Amino acid sequence: MDEHDERGTTMNGVDPSRLDDQQLMKELETIHRTRHDTLLYGSNDALRAHNDRMAGLEGEYLRRNPDRTVAAGRTREGARERKPGESATPGED
Repeated sequence: MDEHDERGTTMNGVDPSRLDDQQLMKELETIHRTRHDTLLYGSNDALRAHNDRMAGLEGEYLRRNPDRTVAAGRTREGARERKPGESATPGED
């Protein structure tokens, strides 16, 4: 597990459980935006840290939002019903 200091900060940033909802969403948006470059160009250590941070942030989001809306196109059944070229997320066609 990550070491925490007295401010709830880990080597990979503030512990996700200490972020308010707005801060958590901002962190998630940032980490998803930087994912591709980290995968392609980051060192193994950078990718490992990115993986750990993303898992922590996403886990916290899921913990707070167990009843989040799931788009029908993001389920196996919905994917089977999609036409070629049709988006899985409503409004993205």
